[in-house]
Amino acid sequence: MDEINKKKIWSLIQTKGDKLKDILPSHPSHPFGRNSYAHICSLIKDKFKCSYKDIENSRIEELKKFIENIK
Repeated sequence: MDEINKKKIWSLIQTKGDKLKDILPSHPSHPFGRNSYAHICSLIKDKFKCSYKDIENSRIEELKKFIENIK
């Protein structure tokens, strides 16, 4: 992924992470609260089998839709 798309995707992750910040359920492994940005990145890694930074430019639209649909 090129630098421009990395910045766009990170911005989407931040926006979605801000919305999830107080919604994620508590967990004993995270006594100070869960990191919503890390949660989104882990979901991306599970789905695409790589970091968001390593996804090909040709799959950007698919990645954007995936991020938008995270609840």
